[in-house]
Amino acid sequence: MRLPGHAHRRQADDIVIGPLDLSAHVDEALAVQAVAFGLGPDEVAVRRQIVLRHMTYPGARALGATTAGTLVGFVYGMPNDRTHWWSTVVEPYLRAQGHDRWLDDSFVITELHVHPRYQNRGVGRSLITTITDGAVEPRSILSAIDVDSPARGLYHSLGYEDLARQVLFPSAPKPYAVMGAPLPLCRR
Repeated sequence: MRLPGHAHRRQADDIVIGPLDLSAHVDEALAVQAVAFGLGPDEVAVRRQIVLRHMTYPGARALGATTAGTLVGFVYGMPNDRTHWWSTVVEPYLRAQGHDRWLDDSFVITELHVHPRYQNRGVGRSLITTITDGAVEPRSILSAIDVDSPARGLYHSLGYEDLARQVLFPSAPKPYAVMGAPLPLCRR
């Protein structure tokens, strides 16, 4: 049984999922994100400030996946707030599809990244299910690049459905999909 706030050991690959002080380990986390998401140094610098700001929001929390003391994946999220930048960008797209109620009483998965050497081992699934298991909100929302990808496949397998597609974020070169799922997530 996994309990929020307690480490969970995955025996098969000796990866431990547990609470992460993301503010203290932001550079390690962003190094994982840079490799997994193909970010350059300028993008990492911008995201560093965003992550540090997010971790000051009420209810924000993070989990890490470590092996042999090395961070190989992380997830963080928080209760959604319609005044946050992400919500203000996605709201018109959700409203156009009749889904803007998803912005209320939802837990947002802000970032989820796993180092490519550790992908396809259940690390991302463990991170997202463990963090949402601790949510008091009845549903979860997130955004992902709007292409057929392993990440979107994972989200669909967990019960996330497309709420809006072709969502354009300022300065993002590719459109995103906003996805939502009732909690707890499916365990297929």
